[in-house]
Amino acid sequence: QVQVTESGGGLVQAGDSLRLSCAASESIRGYGVAWFRQAPGQEREFVATIRATSTTHYADSVKGRFTISRDTVKNTVSLQMDNVKPEDTAIYYCAAGRPILSAIRDPHMYYNWGQGTQVTVSS
Repeated sequence: QVQVTESGGGLVQAGDSLRLSCAASESIRGYGVAWFRQAPGQEREFVATIRATSTTHYADSVKGRFTISRDTVKNTVSLQMDNVKPEDTAIYYCAAGRPILSAIRDPHMYYNWGQGTQVTVSS
């Protein structure tokens, strides 16, 4: 099964941009890849996904600010985060799976997770 590794987190100020990267160990063509995040004391929440069909879906809280994309040659998925807010502070996880459309926001539908990368947004 494909393994994924996140990178690109850091400390930024509100309004800044940040780009996260998810590197896969093999081809991601047949997989949906999603970003989730988890803030301290909170449940893991869906951020965005790009499906095997290349369609994208976003959480309402990031729609218009975040953009997910993938490079099937390099086997990477990126999350471009623009106009970040303090409430975006969390550990961001990349995950791969093959969920059906109705389940793309459910973390249990993804079976390969990275270790996460910390994003901290100061006000």
